Amino acid sequence: MILALDQGTTGTTAIVFDGEGRPAGRGYSEFEQHFPRPGWVEHDADEIWEVTRRVGRQALEEAGVDGRGLTGIGITNQRETVVAWDRRSGEPLHRALVWQDRRTAARCDELREAGHEPLFRERTGLVLDPYFSGTKIEWLIREGGVDPARASFGTIDSWLVHKLTGRHATDLSNASRTLLFHTGELRWDEELCELLGVPVKSLPEPCPSAHVYGETSEFGGSVPVAGIAGDQQAALYGQACHTPGLGKNTYGTGSFVLENAGGERPAPAEGLLTTVAWGVGGRVDYALEAAIFVTGAAVQWLRDGLGVIGAAGETEELARSLGSNDGVYFVPALTGLGSPHWDPYARGTIVGLTRGTGRAHLARAALESIAYQTVDAVRAMEAASGAPLRELKADGGAVHNSWLMSFQADVLGVPVVVPQVSETTALGAAYLAGVATGLWSEEDTRAMWAEAARYEPKMARDDRDRLLSDWARALERARGWARNETRASG
Repeated sequence: MILALDQGTTGTTAIVFDGEGRPAGRGYSEFEQHFPRPGWVEHDADEIWEVTRRVGRQALEEAGVDGRGLTGIGITNQRETVVAWDRRSGEPLHRALVWQDRRTAARCDELREAGHEPLFRERTGLVLDPYFSGTKIEWLIREGGVDPARASFGTIDSWLVHKLTGRHATDLSNASRTLLFHTGELRWDEELCELLGVPVKSLPEPCPSAHVYGETSEFGGSVPVAGIAGDQQAALYGQACHTPGLGKNTYGTGSFVLENAGGERPAPAEGLLTTVAWGVGGRVDYALEAAIFVTGAAVQWLRDGLGVIGAAGETEELARSLGSNDGVYFVPALTGLGSPHWDPYARGTIVGLTRGTGRAHLARAALESIAYQTVDAVRAMEAASGAPLRELKADGGAVHNSWLMSFQADVLGVPVVVPQVSETTALGAAYLAGVATGLWSEEDTRAMWAEAARYEPKMARDDRDRLLSDWARALERARGWARNETRASG
């Protein structure tokens, strides 16, 4: 059996997978989100560790095993979120800065205006955006009071590996999200680190994704921590997209479309990222990625911020209660816009309101926005690859909303396919740990993937084009909204 720890943005899931790759036990808990200023998002790293331990034990208890019954542990994590901890005491030195955090937007502008973006783009495959880890680490050093001489920096996977094994390490997929890693040479780039004032020695050791990082007694026995990948790369692996041209979309707090690009690092593409997919058995695969910042988080905002719904599941019935969207569009740029627009100054916008607008319209607009943003991402990926999408493999929590999956197929114009195990981030981490420990081969993991549902497009092209045209108009009204405000306060 494999224990997969899926440390997400709003909660942590632990799943025990049996020898056939089937879930045998599960634990889940949300944790607190901290918003000290507009555009700032933080997590308590100690709370994340405690929640991870707790849900891991819950999953093992439900599966009827403890650590002695495990072959290995896999970790998948919210990417780009940065933790700084004291390398001697192991205590956090600041709250973690979350991938959604926008506080370094002005700094990214400075670097871009100074002409540095081509260097970052060529070596890392990324764009200069506060989404990524590098400027967050720089902020912790310059503004957050963190002394780099005593600090270890890392993404959430590094933090968990440190707590489980005592080792300061990360995997290639997470390292490739930092703006500090040369994805062609697979090493920390000293020039980029110097540009942001980050000592290379404070960064974790980059290792393959399927790799034994150390052992832990946290859950009983001595269990290898043997597989790590950032959540979206893990989902790509869990969807069995192991060969070039295969891709998926994960619907979570944000949504992320990834396509396997093979063993050759692709050239930078307009509106997209190039990233390391994983390192397995001496092989490194790359991926094209479109990162959408707010999708499921928009539904969460309706629940927690506005009180429009009591639970996310209500949105499906509310959306079905309407014959159309009645011209109401919600652009959920609550933390800016990601791929393919890359506008950190965009802000959330709702247009088309009338006296007849009710909570059903807001719920439907939130769901529709998830699908529209996915279309934007897919179209950019098609333009970069030159090949049309034939079908979209989908995973994550939103795949349980059949109205959304059907609407997604309609506005994409291609089938949307849902696997039997929808939590493919955890499954991918389990597969990597299983491959590293010899429990499975990669051929075994591909054979385990199975289709659960297929949604065929039914909408007329004219209707689809009209909806997407109005979405584009709404999008333009959200773009650049906070630019003057941010510069004035910076």
